[in-house]
Amino acid sequence: MVLSDPVDRLMRAALLSDEEFVQALNHIMKQELRISVRELSSRSGIAQSSLYKILHGRRSPNISTLRAVVHALRLFERAGEGEFIGLIAARPVLDIVQERNAEVDGRRIRVREYPVHTMEDAIVAAVRAEREGATAIVCAPIVSSIIEQLVHIPVATIIPRDSVQRAIELAARKAWL
Repeated sequence: MVLSDPVDRLMRAALLSDEEFVQALNHIMKQELRISVRELSSRSGIAQSSLYKILHGRRSPNISTLRAVVHALRLFERAGEGEFIGLIAARPVLDIVQERNAEVDGRRIRVREYPVHTMEDAIVAAVRAEREGATAIVCAPIVSSIIEQLVHIPVATIIPRDSVQRAIELAARKAWL
């Protein structure tokens, strides 16, 4: 099983050993996020000297240090993307969405699509959207209550008012053919 999320890999490494943690943190900082110890220190609130000791194996990270590092890495991950809302729907629904950006209360926010075919796909997409940094999720009513129980971000439900009547008319026409 390959873990693509840097923080997931870092947490798994931390559970294995201090050496694995240091190796994973170094790789994430240098290769993936391209951040310095100074930048990590600034975002995490951990002294540079403490980070250097951890990175050189002279100190083991305690749980509060680990939390601070994880939080800071999440901030670095999201910094490049900007805020976005995850839109989880079937491809035909996504195809009619014309705007990929929205302006809400004077703030611009991107809409990132997560095409799905099944309820299981929708659940997986919701967890993925949250892990990727979505600030909220928009999805169909059939899965929204389940997704709300799984994620820790707001979930809004698509309510297709106008399209329901059109769908009824289309179904009737198809039935009468």
